[in-house]
Formats: sequence, structure tokens, C-alpha cells
Amino acid sequence: MLNVTTHSFTDALALAQALADRIAEHLRAGIAERGAALLAVSGGSTPKHVFERLSRQSLDWSKVQVSLVDERWVPESNERSNARLVKSLLLQHAASEAQFVPLYADTATPEAGLAIVKTRIAALALPFDAVILGMGNDGHTASFFPAGDRLDEALDLHSSVRVLPMRAHGAGEPRITFTLPALLQTHALYLHIEGEAKRDLLANTRLGIGEARNYPVRAVLEQSRVPVSVYWCP
Repeated sequence: MLNVTTHSFTDALALAQALADRIAEHLRAGIAERGAALLAVSGGSTPKHVFERLSRQSLDWSKVQVSLVDERWVPESNERSNARLVKSLLLQHAASEAQFVPLYADTATPEAGLAIVKTRIAALALPFDAVILGMGNDGHTASFFPAGDRLDEALDLHSSVRVLPMRAHGAGEPRITFTLPALLQTHALYLHIEGEAKRDLLANTRLGIGEARNYPVRAVLEQSRVPVSVYWCP
């Protein structure tokens, strides 16, 4: 997997500053080249420090659109909402001028809201300038969960579909997710992980050892369209 480069840091704050600096560079480049920039980020607890550092970066945030790589099908009032996390930590300070493009719609199911989300996504000027992925202890990334009901479709590199609903035993709520081919329409792709356990899981995934050979994140690591930069700290 020569497409993967790992950057290791001594602690979460050092990683957060370095990754925020890199993402800001990508956004500035997008603004300089096209007059606008597009960023997709992950939810969960891991990126909190990155969001805080990135929110204070000096750039023309009014020309930046921010979306999520995936979302739980819950409203922003729910503590598990990724949109809630992004708005509370990333879209603050200088970054408060950025435009947020949500993946959730006020419908009972992701299937019912899919047309609304597709319309929003169709208006985005892909490619992304940067995409930041995370990874769960079960080897999922975005909402590509093991045994997900639409996992094969989401990972199909020949598909033109950009967003899909996803249900899986380990996912909790129903989800909506960008597909892998959509996320690979990016100038830069980052995988942010923290802790010894996830470092070992990622190593096993890259080597195809045991159950890890079937982890969905392996599809990201094995693709050859976009180099993957892994940012890791203990």
C-alpha cells in the first residue's frame, strides 16, 4: 500500500495543530484557485481538538463550505448529531463565516430524506479540497460499517452515486453517508486515528491479518485514486 503515508505525533494537541495547519493550506489553495473551498469532516470524539484549532485558522472562511462524510439520522438537538459537534467546535471564531451543508433532513428515515440531501450535494462544487476520515474499533470509516446493508454499494468505485442510507448492527441509528467514490473526489485525503489499539488495528488492516482483511476501511487504504495521509498519536 504505497498510497499510504503515516505521520506520527507525540500527543493529540500536536497532531491537531499540524492537521489543522494542513487543512487550512488546502482551503487557502482552493480559494486562490477557484474562489471557493470545500471540506468534508468526520464526527465522533477524535476530531474535537482538530476542529478547535482549525476554527481559528486565518483564511477567508466566507468562501468555504463544510460538510460531513456521514451523519447519524438524528436532529441537531440530539447529542449524537455530528452536525451539532461541527457547529459547536468548528464553525466558531474565524470559521463561523463558513457555510455548513448538512446531511440530515427533517424526515423520519434517511430514505425519506434522501432526495433532499441529494439536491444539497448536487449543488456542491466537487472535488473536495480535503476530506478527513476517522476509524472505529470495528474497522468502519464514514458509515461504511461491517455488514452494513448497503456496504457493497457504498464501496463500489464504479458507482456514480454520491450519498446512501446505511444501517448496520454496530451503527446505532440509521445513517447517511457519502460513498467512497464521492469521498475520493478530493485533492487531499486524511485518516485521523488516536491510540495504540487503533494503530494496531490499522496495521492489521493494511496487512490483511485475520478479521482485519475484511474491515471496510481497507477499501480506503487499497484504492489508488488518492494518496492517504494517516495522522496518528498515542
